Amino acid sequence: MRRPYGGATTRIARWSIRHPWWAMGLWLAFVAFAVVIGGMTGTREATHLGVGESGRAERIVASAGFADPATESVLITPLAAWEPAAAHAAADDAADRLRLLTEVAEVGEPVPSTVTDALLIPVTLDGDQDLAADRIDPVLAAVGGVAAAHPSLQVEIVGDASADRAIDDLLAGDLAKAGLFSVPVTLAVLLIAFGAIIAAGVPLLLALSAVTAAIGLWGVASQVFPDPGTAAHLMLLIGLAVGVDYSLFYLKREREERRRGAGHVDAVEIAAATSGRAVVVSGVAVLVSMAGLYLAGDVVFNGLATAAIIVVGVAVLGSLTVLPAMLAKLGRRVDRPRVPVLWRLTNRDGAPRLWPALLRPALRAPRTTLVVSLAVMAALAAPAVGMSLKMPGVEDLPRSIPTMRAYDRLVAAYPDEGDAHLVVVRAPAARAEAVRAALTGLVPAGGAEVRTSPDRTVSMVAVPVPYEIDAPRTRRSLVTLRTDLVPAAVGAVPGVEYAVGGDIADGIDYTTRQQQRLPWVIGFVVLLTTVIMAVAFRSIVVALVSGLLNVVSVAAAFGLLVLVFQNTWAESLLDFTSTGHVVTWIPLFLFVVLFGLSMDYHVFVVSRIREAVVAGADARDAVLQGITRSAGVVTSAAAVMVAVFSIFATLSIIEMKQLGVGLAAAIFIDATIVRILLLPSIMALLGRANWWPSRLGHRAGQRQPGLVSVT
Repeated sequence: MRRPYGGATTRIARWSIRHPWWAMGLWLAFVAFAVVIGGMTGTREATHLGVGESGRAERIVASAGFADPATESVLITPLAAWEPAAAHAAADDAADRLRLLTEVAEVGEPVPSTVTDALLIPVTLDGDQDLAADRIDPVLAAVGGVAAAHPSLQVEIVGDASADRAIDDLLAGDLAKAGLFSVPVTLAVLLIAFGAIIAAGVPLLLALSAVTAAIGLWGVASQVFPDPGTAAHLMLLIGLAVGVDYSLFYLKREREERRRGAGHVDAVEIAAATSGRAVVVSGVAVLVSMAGLYLAGDVVFNGLATAAIIVVGVAVLGSLTVLPAMLAKLGRRVDRPRVPVLWRLTNRDGAPRLWPALLRPALRAPRTTLVVSLAVMAALAAPAVGMSLKMPGVEDLPRSIPTMRAYDRLVAAYPDEGDAHLVVVRAPAARAEAVRAALTGLVPAGGAEVRTSPDRTVSMVAVPVPYEIDAPRTRRSLVTLRTDLVPAAVGAVPGVEYAVGGDIADGIDYTTRQQQRLPWVIGFVVLLTTVIMAVAFRSIVVALVSGLLNVVSVAAAFGLLVLVFQNTWAESLLDFTSTGHVVTWIPLFLFVVLFGLSMDYHVFVVSRIREAVVAGADARDAVLQGITRSAGVVTSAAAVMVAVFSIFATLSIIEMKQLGVGLAAAIFIDATIVRILLLPSIMALLGRANWWPSRLGHRAGQRQPGLVSVT
C-alpha cells in the first residue's frame, strides 16, 4: 500500500501520532483555558437590537438618561363572584407585604378597571432595570403569599422583570432538556454506526469538549459581538452536529483502511489525507456560510455568526489535531468493547446490496430520475412562495407560562397597558415645552403622559394601539404616525429629530431589513461556497452542481416550514399554537446554516466519487462506488444531525421549534432525495464533464493525478 500524498492535514496527523500525549494534553489545556477565560470575562448581553427607524428611536432614548426603574403590576381579578371589599383587602395585603421588601422602591394605589372587574397595583422595583429579573424572586414569593391568603381571587404579577424571569427559566429548562436528550440520542446513533462503545464515545467526547471550549471562547468574543440571547442554544446545536460528523468521517475512514490491511498508524494517516482534507473543505465552507450573516447588518446576526464560527472552528481544530492522537493511541482497541448484535450488523463482509439497489434508478435512467426528483422538490418548495414573516412578540410566547396568561388578563382589563407605538423626539432644551405640547396632541385624553429627559432634550410618549399586533391596521397606524401625524405635530419645531419605535415598529422594521438583506446574503454564500468547491475539487461543474443542489434543498425546507408553522394541522403534533407566520430571522439563518452543514457530507461523498475516478472508474461506476463506500458514514452523520435537530423541534419557544424542524427536514431531504436520486443522476448524465476544466476522468481505466493515491 502506498501512502497518500503529503499535505497539511497529513503532517499535522503525523505529529499528533508521534506525540499523542502532547497532542491530548494540549487539547485539554486549550479547553481548560477557554473555560477559565470565558468565566473571567463573562458573557456580554446585547441590549440594543433594533434596526431602522425603531433602532434609531431606541438609541435616542438610551442616550437621554431617563430614570427608568423596573415596574411590575399586581393584578387582582375574581375567580368567582366579584366582591369589591375582598379585592381591596387583598390589595392592601399585597401593598403591606411588598413595602417590606428591599427590592421594592414604591407601591402605588390600586387602580380599578373601567371595563371589567379588576384592580391593578403599580409596583416600582429598586435598582437597575437590567438586573430586575435577577431580584424578582422575593416579589414573586410575596404575591404568591397574597394569592394563597385570598383563595377567592386571582392575584398575579405582570411586568417585564417577572416575564423575563419566566422566559429565562423556560429557556434554561429547554436547554437542559436539549442537552439531556441530545447526548444519549447521539450516542445511540453512534453505537448503531460503529457497534463498539469506544468508537461511539470518541466522536461524542470530542464534540462535547469542542462545544465546551467554544462556549468559553464565546465569552471573550461577546465583548465585541454581544450575545443576542440564543448563542448557547446555537453552539450546542451546531457544535454537537459538526463535531460528531467530523470525527465520524475520520474514524470511519480509519476503520475502512484497517479492514483493507493497513496498520493502524498508516490507516490514521490515510484518514488524515482523505477524510481530514474533506473536514477542512467542509469546515471552510461552513465558516464562509456563517460569515454571510454579517451582511445582515444587525446585532443578532453578528452575534450568531460569531458564535457559530467559533464552535465550527474549534470542532475542525480538534478533528485535525487531537483525534489522530487518540486513534493512534487506541489502535485496534477503538473497536472495543463490541456490542454483539450491532457489531455484526455494522461489520458484515461481502458486497453491499442496499445502496446499489437504491442507486439503480438514478444510474440506469438518470434523465427520468432527475425530472421526477426535481418535480418532487418543486412540490415541497412551492409553499415557500406564500411565506409570511413576523418577529415573535408577547402574544407568541407559550401560554404555559403563568405570567403570559396574566398578561392576557391584564390587557383585557386595562387596554392601555397593551401594545403601543413609542414616539421619540430630540430637540434643543429650549424647545422642550413646544415638543411636549405637540406630543400631547398625539394621544387620547387620559392617555400616557409625555416624558422628558433630565436635560430636556429628549421627549417621548406611548401611543396605544387598539388593534391586534399583526393586524393590517396596526401596520397602517405605524405608517400614518411616521409619514403624517408625527411630522405634522413636531415637524415645525426648529432643530427637531424624531423617530417612531416600540415593539411593533421594531418587529416591522426588522422584518423589512431581513427581506432587503436576504438576497445579498444568499448571493454571498452561494458564490463563496461555489468558489471553495471549485478550488477543492478543481472542477467548476462540481462546484455549480453542489451549489444548485444546496439551494434546492433549502427551498424544500422553506416549503415544509411554511406547511407546518403557517397552518394549524401540526399544532398538536409539535405542541405549539400557530401564529400564521414564520419567525423573521429563521429563513436567512436557516439558509446559511443549511448551506454550510449540507457541505459536510456532500464534500465527503464527492471526495469518494473523485477517488474512484482517480482510480480509473468511469462516471457511473465512480458514482456507484463513491456513494456506496460513503453510505455508512454519511447516513450516520445525517442521522446524528436529524436526531439533534429534532430534539430542538420539541422545545417550547417557537423560534427553536421552527429552527429544529427546518434543519431536520432539510438534512433528511438532502440525505435521501438529493444523495440517492438527484446527485447520482446529474453526475451520471454529465459523465466526464463533471470534472471540467480538468481532464480528470477523461479516459476511464487510466489512473490520473488526483486528490489522493491509495491502492
